[in-house]
Amino acid sequence: MHNPLRSEAEAFRWLVVIGAAAASVIAVALLIRPALGVAWGLVLIAIGVGLAWRSSRGSLPRSLGGRRGIDDRHRLLVVADQTVGGRALVEEIRERAGGADSEILVITPALASSGGARRSPELDEAIELARQRLELCLQALQEAGLRARGRVGDSDPNRAIEDALAEFAADEVIVVDLEVETAPPR
Repeated sequence: MHNPLRSEAEAFRWLVVIGAAAASVIAVALLIRPALGVAWGLVLIAIGVGLAWRSSRGSLPRSLGGRRGIDDRHRLLVVADQTVGGRALVEEIRERAGGADSEILVITPALASSGGARRSPELDEAIELARQRLELCLQALQEAGLRARGRVGDSDPNRAIEDALAEFAADEVIVVDLEVETAPPR
């Protein structure tokens, strides 16, 4: 459920509506009969609850198309811990890229299972595996007619995304099955 009061303007709008409803209830109770004022108040409360419920559910955006950068070039960041070789995924990237005026950056995090030393044989192996995944990803995209470049990212996928966004102003980000092993609780 989404908060129906997402901004100060919406909160003020609700305040005005509630004030007008309260004034109408008071007017009906004083001018006609108190019982009718109570009944009218209950009807208005039911309507208000229904409207609040409907607006709190939110809605999906009508268009999923990304925005364009300053130079009208669409920038797409793909973060993948596996090879981007599936036909459906390549088609999704092609659709999101939107044609020749697009720039695609593929980041493959070097997923190491331990958080130990900065340089270890395990980390070196993770970097090599990530480099191989990156080459396969770039090859799959090239075979699909898409131009892309890429690099191996940090072993922490969140940091890899953060680092990539710091140097690449992406209009959209596609995250492909990032499964990060976490250390068992102590």
